[in-house]
Amino acid sequence: MLKPFWQKHERFFVTFDKEDARSLLAEEKMIPCSFPTNRNPVALIKNTILAAKVLRKEKPDLIISSGAAVAVPFFYIGRLLGMKTVYIEVFDRVDSPTLTGKLVYPVTDRFVVEWEEMKRVYPKAVNLGSIF
Repeated sequence: MLKPFWQKHERFFVTFDKEDARSLLAEEKMIPCSFPTNRNPVALIKNTILAAKVLRKEKPDLIISSGAAVAVPFFYIGRLLGMKTVYIEVFDRVDSPTLTGKLVYPVTDRFVVEWEEMKRVYPKAVNLGSIF
């Protein structure tokens, strides 16, 4: 549902180098990141270094993420570099936060949820309903 928005802009994707990502992003600029990301300090360090390099080189105006811990280093480094951020909390969370959501909430310019109940968890969030 977001494709009409991002399709009009210069963009790149940072995601796991896996077959599904390669096939879905075959026509896009894709930058692979380290995984597993969940509570993995080595991957966090690698992705923080990657975020610093990629964001200084690409200089995006806006960073959008729909989850996974790779958002954490990109949002914090992006914030330090003055970039705007939009985080979309995952659809399957109806009344409890994800770890990534909790970590990026303080530095996110716009925090999007897909369930009204999630506004109790993230009071400053915007509910846009189903996005994915």
